[in-house]
Amino acid sequence: MRGMKARLLVAAGVIGLTVAGCSSSPPSGEPPKETSSSAPKPAPKAAVVTLTPAKDAKDVAPGEPVSVSVADGKVGEVKLTGADGKVVAGKARADGSGWDSAEPLGYNKTYRLTATAVGGDGKPVTSESNFSTAKPARQVGVSVNLVEGETVGVGMPLIFTFTGNVTDKAAAEKALKVTAEPATEGAFRWSGDKQVTWRPKDYWKSGTKIKVDAAVYGKPLGNGSYGREDKRASATVGDKLVAVADGGTHQMTVTVNDQVVKTMPTSMGKPGHNTPAGTYTVMSEHNGYTMNSATYGVPEDSPGGYSTFVQYAVRLSYSGIFYHSAPWSVRQQGHSNVSHGCLNLSTDNTKWLMDTSKKGDIVTVQNSGGPKLEPTDGWSVWQLSWDEWRTAGN
Repeated sequence: MRGMKARLLVAAGVIGLTVAGCSSSPPSGEPPKETSSSAPKPAPKAAVVTLTPAKDAKDVAPGEPVSVSVADGKVGEVKLTGADGKVVAGKARADGSGWDSAEPLGYNKTYRLTATAVGGDGKPVTSESNFSTAKPARQVGVSVNLVEGETVGVGMPLIFTFTGNVTDKAAAEKALKVTAEPATEGAFRWSGDKQVTWRPKDYWKSGTKIKVDAAVYGKPLGNGSYGREDKRASATVGDKLVAVADGGTHQMTVTVNDQVVKTMPTSMGKPGHNTPAGTYTVMSEHNGYTMNSATYGVPEDSPGGYSTFVQYAVRLSYSGIFYHSAPWSVRQQGHSNVSHGCLNLSTDNTKWLMDTSKKGDIVTVQNSGGPKLEPTDGWSVWQLSWDEWRTAGN
């Protein structure tokens, strides 16, 4: 029995070796089978060139880029010339996939675009396009409420004002570029057909760098209107200054970067002339200004009318609300409201605040007994919540 068991074990080992051998090599005399396919390589392709604008295109917006795109090849020489022979500047893309113009075209002009490319097959291809640009029914200018290089407050809205009606508002917004460092969320809101405002979701962060590029030249704005010229400006957001004027305590408290730096007596609108309550944004500063009741419909020579020169004045609304020096009401400041709606301060306090503050700072009026400040009265964009801002007026 023991011998038979040993023979069985030897036989099993031989069978195992035979099976293993079958799986590792072909039978003797047969060539090994190939394990990979040798598919033929695809033939090199000819370059495909696409020109924008296309051949014989008309009414091309001169502010839109001219481009050459190449598939299955690399761009070669590109030339864009006007009917007068002037060459329009452009630049090839770094990866060789095309070319883009680097300057705008003229209105009501004709151009010729020629481009060459070399395909994967090594053969050159040439394409050509002749096209003409639009003749505008009217040209519309734009201005922005920033002065190049200035420092602004954390509440600063960016207001773009056009010289004519804009019916294609989406196109206008696309042409108006607002960039900030650090990146800041914001949105546009229109007031009528000539003015659009961009504001951040929350107050700007101090130190933010703002750049505005109103690249409207050559861009269609609706009903045959096109942009006249581009406007650019940059600014820096300064310290966060917020002044809160309280009609109940007759005091104005000023904070800088959320720290109280000064409290001063004030007098605001008397009964019948109550100061609208809400959050204002500083619009402009004036050394020497004549306060005139005619600005809100009361002739200066009528009962209740006035024309008064003040040394310092800072505008807070279109309707004539200022904070300004009022030496004649110093006794009432801190005790009662006696103005026609403005915030009266002493001459020294007004000068200090004007020297400390800047365009875009926040002034909040509370407990005045007046109506709610309208968000369209001045730069009072913070009267609207973020959700209201993104829906109202659009």
